Amino acid sequence: MNTQRYESLFLYQNQVLSSFSVCLYIVKQKHVGEMETGKPQMMKLVKNDPWLEPVAGEVNDRYMRYKDTIGGIKAQWKSLSKFADAYLWFGLHHDSKLKAWIYREWAPNAQDLYLFGDFNNWQRYSHRLNPDKYGNWEIILPDSEYGERFVHQGKIKVMVHSDQGWNERLPAYITRVIQDTATKDFAGQIWDPPKSFDWENDNFDLSTLNDLFIYECHPGMAQEREGIGSFWEFADDLIPYIKNAGYNVIQLMAIAEHPYYGSFGYHVTNYFAVSSRFGTPEELKYLIKKAHEQGIAVIMDLVHSHAAKNTNEGLNMFDGTDHQYFHAGPRGNHPYWDSKCFDYGKREVQQFLLSNVKYWIKEFHFDGFRFDGVTSMMYFDHGYREIWDRDGYFKEGVEWDAITYLQLANTLAHQVKPSALTIAEDVTGMPGLCRPIREGGIGFDFRLGMALPDYWIKILKEKKDEDWDIHEMWTVMNDRLPDVKTIAYCESHDQALVGDQTIAFRLMQSEIYFKMSREEESHIIDRGIALHKMIRLFTLSLGGQAYLNFMGNEFGHPDWIDFPREGNNWSHQYARRQWSLALNEKLKYRFLGDFDKQMIKLAKAYKLLEANFGRQIWMDHQNKTVIFEKSGLLFVFNFHLAGSIPDYAFCVPEPGDYRLILNSDSALFGGHGRLDESSVHTSIFNPADNTHTLKIYNINRSVQVFERVMPVKADQ
Repeated sequence: MNTQRYESLFLYQNQVLSSFSVCLYIVKQKHVGEMETGKPQMMKLVKNDPWLEPVAGEVNDRYMRYKDTIGGIKAQWKSLSKFADAYLWFGLHHDSKLKAWIYREWAPNAQDLYLFGDFNNWQRYSHRLNPDKYGNWEIILPDSEYGERFVHQGKIKVMVHSDQGWNERLPAYITRVIQDTATKDFAGQIWDPPKSFDWENDNFDLSTLNDLFIYECHPGMAQEREGIGSFWEFADDLIPYIKNAGYNVIQLMAIAEHPYYGSFGYHVTNYFAVSSRFGTPEELKYLIKKAHEQGIAVIMDLVHSHAAKNTNEGLNMFDGTDHQYFHAGPRGNHPYWDSKCFDYGKREVQQFLLSNVKYWIKEFHFDGFRFDGVTSMMYFDHGYREIWDRDGYFKEGVEWDAITYLQLANTLAHQVKPSALTIAEDVTGMPGLCRPIREGGIGFDFRLGMALPDYWIKILKEKKDEDWDIHEMWTVMNDRLPDVKTIAYCESHDQALVGDQTIAFRLMQSEIYFKMSREEESHIIDRGIALHKMIRLFTLSLGGQAYLNFMGNEFGHPDWIDFPREGNNWSHQYARRQWSLALNEKLKYRFLGDFDKQMIKLAKAYKLLEANFGRQIWMDHQNKTVIFEKSGLLFVFNFHLAGSIPDYAFCVPEPGDYRLILNSDSALFGGHGRLDESSVHTSIFNPADNTHTLKIYNINRSVQVFERVMPVKADQ
């Protein structure tokens, strides 16, 4: 990658660094002066939510911290985007204008750095980098001497001399890392393929998608064979399945390099390197381009909430100190995840992480990110507390630097790709999380509705069917602010891991293994199939403005996820997806997959997600029946374990003929086929109270969706 045009930019950084504190002071004084001349203007976030009025000052302060920070960055770098070009400067690059290979590293507390590898026969102390006074190290290796030594896929490392002694490390900005199968040692790899990837005609724009149906995937276990899947297999085999299933966004997990496979990709060591387990950078690009060709967006599960503690291949103790990229001492250790916590207030750390955001968008054409562990980032206690109130959100124990970083990351992502999608994994309900920064928010497009899967698991674990509270169910599904975009889901990868259970397994338990044949009779399986469908449609139709599913859960995949480990004799048996189950006509898994497909087709056709909230029509606690209207459709959910009621009457908002367009009890979806789906129901006018009533056969453990096909006169 040619870096000559960025050289003056980074020289400028060194020239103005000494005066940066003055620039920042001027910016801060400007804001202070504004606040001294009068009461700060109330931000829109507070205006729209009176509950926040007591912390209006703190909301304003949050915005001012962001303004101060981005103002300082612009004073030094001219723009946030240029600030995030560090990945084009640091690391190993070939400069065609200088005709040389250049390696740069930031290691302010190191005493010596030496580059070594295949190019110098692994001589550890022959190629020393030169430092500047700002902690940046550099070595220039001319093509005339080294041109034939630096070859594509050649291995490299860096020797770091510090107070901790001499240690072999991997460059912090390395873009390719491989592991020796025999020694298990990791090495950096020069990635300079003779032909760059052809992105021609890749003009996909996520903004063309009206609604988001997200398919959460792990590329290493997206195949059926026992082993580790590849990007190539995923692109050729799974993308057509996803397209056919109706999903239009792929959320890819475990993309950045991580040494421990069982971490699910959440203990990252090399932030700019594609996990070599699944293939090469070009193969990941092939996957993304192929998805785009099918009209499917691809977003990345981005892990900036913490980092692996590994010192040989990771960032920890890189320059010999514990506070280069992370907080010093105990604050730098995540007490629950056995990992390291970034120092988001340090300018070089901001630059490293923001460069990472830009890198994945520019180099791989990702359409956005799901930011992992946002809750853990925003609070000193990482969100582990019992009570949440205004002070907890704005005054007590809030990690302001992390929030400012998230605001910067959202700003950058949308600057680099205006259609980019950013999703926050936050369970606390931080006010303003999904509101524009200029309004006092943090700038995410969506938040994950994490309370929804927790609720479903809770009632499945703790309550009998007859004790389900439909009023509570309705409240949980609709418990969100109208201007906070929420991704609804009833389970994700979290519920599929060993130690937890999927909804399908909780419903059907061990019978899921030997009673799923169409020839078998089982009341447990019948109940499980019925509720599995109802829970999904109830969540999709009420829970938010987008919908997410973890791969395989749509058809009730029977096995949990258990990655190879010593406890299972390093087996891949449960680190895969058995797609053949969903395609087997003799098994009942097919019913669940077919219903999921029809459910999404319905949601797209009638723009269910765009409608946001449903309009409650009738709540019948005794018969466990919930009836609501949304997008012109009438939904009738009967959660009763046995009660099926002929001529069940309820008021409808508009008179007319209603036809059944989706019936979870259909034999096509593994139901009992108790309804005549061709019949049309005509509303009846009640002159006594000027209402219109519809009568249906309200069958138990089913959902019926009706469309009004023809209006009738008001007096009929």
